[in-house]
Amino acid sequence: MKYALVIFETDESRHRIRADRDAHRGAYEAWIGQIAAAGKLISGDALETEHITAVTVRKTRDGAPTVAEGPVHAGEETLGGWFVVDVADREEAVELAKGLGTPETVEIWPLLETA
Repeated sequence: MKYALVIFETDESRHRIRADRDAHRGAYEAWIGQIAAAGKLISGDALETEHITAVTVRKTRDGAPTVAEGPVHAGEETLGGWFVVDVADREEAVELAKGLGTPETVEIWPLLETA
C-alpha cells in the first residue's frame, strides 16, 4: 500500500535548521536513505519554506477566486514537504514516520489507488 508521509515543520525544527543546517539535513538524509535502501521510497519533495511563503487561492460561494499571501492554515506547524512510501500496511508507515530523527510532525495518509 502506498502512503504519503506529510512533513510539517515546527518552531523547534525551524530553530534547529537555523542553528545547524548541516546536522539537521544529515539526520533527514539518513532517515530517507534508510527508507530508500529498504526499497520503500517512491518519491518525495521538500517545499521552499525559508525564503518564500505560500499563496492560497480560494473560491467564494459564487465561484470567484480570491488570492491571499500565506498558507491555508497559519500557525506553528507549516507544510514542509512529503514522501510517498510503499509499505505492507498503515502500521509500517507509522513505524517509518517514528524513525525521523528531527522534530518535524509527520502526518500519514493512505493514497487513493485507482484502477
